[in-house]
Amino acid sequence: METMEGSELCLPLLNASCKPLPLTPKAALTNTLLSAIAALTVSLNMLVIISISHFRQLHTPTNVLLLSLAVSDVLVGLLVMPVEISTLHSCWFLGKLMCVLYYFMSFILTSASVGSMVLISIDRYVAICYPLRYSSMVTPSRAKICVSLCWICSVLYNGIILKEHLSQPDMFNSCYTECAVIISYISGAVDLVFTFFGPVTVIIALYMRVFVAAVSQARAMRSQIAALKSGNVTVTAKKSELRAATTLGIVLLVFILCLCPYYCPSLSGHDTEAEASYVEVWLFYFNSCMNPLIYAFFYPWFRKAIKLTISLQILQPGSCEARMM
Repeated sequence: METMEGSELCLPLLNASCKPLPLTPKAALTNTLLSAIAALTVSLNMLVIISISHFRQLHTPTNVLLLSLAVSDVLVGLLVMPVEISTLHSCWFLGKLMCVLYYFMSFILTSASVGSMVLISIDRYVAICYPLRYSSMVTPSRAKICVSLCWICSVLYNGIILKEHLSQPDMFNSCYTECAVIISYISGAVDLVFTFFGPVTVIIALYMRVFVAAVSQARAMRSQIAALKSGNVTVTAKKSELRAATTLGIVLLVFILCLCPYYCPSLSGHDTEAEASYVEVWLFYFNSCMNPLIYAFFYPWFRKAIKLTISLQILQPGSCEARMM
């Protein structure tokens, strides 16, 4: 934002006030598109939350982790995205306190979302690589503890990253009615490791182990069945291996594509300004829209839950006891 004299300022009587960006037809189209993304993010993640919360058979450790991911993502679509859209071409009139809370909340939610993705990858690793010990190692209570620790760590971690912004809310503002935060190179490097490189490395390592284990199990089953039958068994096994590889590729590709542009300034050694590029920021947020598609739509129970929810059958007595799996 720029400072200038005249009625075009956010606060016309204050020369140091910011100037809002003009709302052009292109900007209006951008706002409409971003609003659609926010609505889709809220809708998809709410379907996940309703499905897992309502149907008792879905109260499993894995779904507890999916629920945590959906909660963080739905809050991104419900609280963070609308504020980004409303302030894209207008001034910030919510005050310093709300500016601090907004950035703090948005950082917490995105960190919790990434942390939940890591927990899900760990859960799948244990389930595939240690199937006989899974039920004793991973329980609903332990899953809830891990989710609670994930959110607590997100709050503490982002409190450290944003400590300068929390202590001096307007230290990065170039004019009045602006809400900005700049992450220093050191903090950006730390955030790069803990929010991008670390999770990506863990997810890749675990999913590669999961993929190798799944392929080994598929080949073992194929060998056993081939001893009794011949024909289409080989084709079926190859399809299973291909499906596992495709799922792994989608998970990693979307995560990297959404987060990598946001961390490019840190990789190049520059300070990261949170509102420097809305494309980078919105790609980061778009991951919250893709998460339910990646993690939930691959589950048959979710497609069944959608049908029951949209048709309002979940309002019928005893619907929570419906068989979903």
